[in-house]
This record gives sequence, structure tokens and C-alpha cells, in this order.
Amino acid sequence: MTDIQKLWALAALLVMAVLVVMLEAILMPFLVGALLAYLGDPLADRLEERGLGRTLAVTLVFVSLSSVVVIGILLTIPLIGRQLDLLATKIPQWLHAIQDVLIPWLQRTMDLPKDSLPITQFRTVLTENWTSAGGLLGQIWSKVAGSSVAMLTGLANLVLIPVVTFYLLRDWDVLMARLRDLLPRSIEPTVAGLANECDEILGAFIRGQLLVMLALGIIYTIGLKMVGLDLALILGLTAGLASIVPYMGFIVGIAAAGIAAWFQFHELSMLLAVGGVFAVGQMLEGMVLTPLLVGDRIGLHPVAVIFAIMAGGQLAGFTGVLLALPVAAVIMVLLRHAHSSYKDSKLYSADGL
Repeated sequence: MTDIQKLWALAALLVMAVLVVMLEAILMPFLVGALLAYLGDPLADRLEERGLGRTLAVTLVFVSLSSVVVIGILLTIPLIGRQLDLLATKIPQWLHAIQDVLIPWLQRTMDLPKDSLPITQFRTVLTENWTSAGGLLGQIWSKVAGSSVAMLTGLANLVLIPVVTFYLLRDWDVLMARLRDLLPRSIEPTVAGLANECDEILGAFIRGQLLVMLALGIIYTIGLKMVGLDLALILGLTAGLASIVPYMGFIVGIAAAGIAAWFQFHELSMLLAVGGVFAVGQMLEGMVLTPLLVGDRIGLHPVAVIFAIMAGGQLAGFTGVLLALPVAAVIMVLLRHAHSSYKDSKLYSADGL
């Protein structure tokens, strides 16, 4: 790139960053729609290859994705609501068990003073905050529900998501071609190659890992339900969501489910059964799900995923979270090429100085 091209590229990046910050409040439906269009584009392309027109192919993909989302919401939201109510009733019971069983055992085993672990005060504080949190949520909801502007904005965002998704999905290939045509001819092959690498990483991670997360959530939920755990749905879905980072779902899930199983059954055999569920899930992930859905393509490093999501949320809220992984993929590709260029440069070679 020439110096002028570098300046223009830097200026474009700065303008985009400023626009993201300034327009954060209205970007959510467009970013979600773009993500859904990106996920659905390969399916639409395959249907086109079978002889369907683009509009018909996009319509079939859009209706299929919408049906899956709507059915999933209708099936899971009532169940999650009931399990949250059950969790609210179990927390005080767990605190009583900690006070009556665990704390005395710790004091006897570790020879601690009687008042060294103030669980009573902790339970009081937690109960008060739980109550105030419920009241706060009620106040927030009453304000939102009472504000016609806020309600209309929320409804408009929800309505915009499928509209934006459909039109972006229909014109995705055209938009990508036009963006490619805007690139200076001298750097177009290089930028196109970098974009293909970014797409490979994002495709492997987003399309593949999201399917792995969904499958693991279902596997963990069914397994914990077979064990008899009351909070099987919440714990299974939480473990599935945490699987966005490899092994994180296993660690979080087995710890949370083990604690819940101990308080519910007080039997070591049930802990072993919970461990068996997550062991089976981990084996299926390593031997079946990841090779089948993700393949051998290079994805994002787990640490990079954690840092990207946290940094995106810190810098730009929910919008930053949505942008975190694409930006991380671009940075990863650029760093890889910068590393290769450095290894081939005179600065790295023995006679570089």
C-alpha cells in the first residue's frame, strides 16, 4: 500500500469506530440481522447451486431459521421461568444447609472459631438484596412499560431484526462484490485473501461453535434430567452457553450441577452420575461434534475469545459484544501475516543489522 492508501484506510477505520460509538443505541438490530444473514448465506448459496433463484432460496432459509427461533423461544421460555422460580425457592434452603451442615463441619475440621464464618449475616444480606433486586426489576419494568417511547423502540428493534436479516441475506453476495469492487486494484487481491481467512475463522467458530453449544446444551439438559436434577434445564443451557470457550462449559457445568446435585440428593452416587453426564458430553464434543461441525479449521484461541468478549462489552456494551469476535478474527489474521512478514524480513534474519 502507498502512504496515501494507508492514510485513507486509517481514516476509514477511525470513522467507523466513531460511528459505532455514536450510533450504538440503534445498531443492535442491524448487527444481529447481519450476523443472522452471515450464518444463513452458505445455506442460501447451496440452494442456489441446486437451481433455486436467490429470492426463493433466501425465503426458504429465512422461514426455516425463523421457525427454529420461534419454536425454541416458545418451548424454552416457560420452562426457564418455572426453573427460575424453583431456583428462587431453593437458594434459602441451600443457605440453611450451608449453615447447619457445611459450616459446622468446616469449623470442626479446620478448628475455626465459632463466629469466623458469618453465614447468618451473609444469608440476611443476600435475602435483602434478592428482595431489592426483585423490586428494582419491577420498577424498571413499570417504567419501561409505562413509557410508550421505550416500548415502541423495543418493539421496533424486534421487528427490524427479521426485516434486516431478510434483505441482507438476499443481497449478501451483491454487497460483498460491491465492497470488493471499491478496493484499490493494487491491494484488492491481498485484502480479498485476508477476508477469506477471516471468513474461514469466523465460519469455523461462529457457525460451528454455535451448533456445538446448542448440541451440548441439549445433551447436558437431557442427561441431567435423566439423573433427576430439578434444575436440569438451567444448568444444561448454562453449560452449553459457556461452551463458547472450549472446556469452559464442562468446568462451569460440572461444578454448578455437582453443587445442585449434592444439595438435592446428599448422595455421592449422584455426584458420580453428574460427572458421567459431563464426561459423556465432553467425549461427544471431542470425538463427534467438533470434528463434524467445526472441522479442522483453525478457530480463535479460548483466551482471545474471553478477552474479545470482555473488551467489546467494556468498550461498547452489547454492540461491542456483537462486534468482538469479527474484530478479533481480523486482528488474528493480521497478526499472523505480520508475524510471517517479520520472519521473512531483514530485521529478523541474522544479517539484518
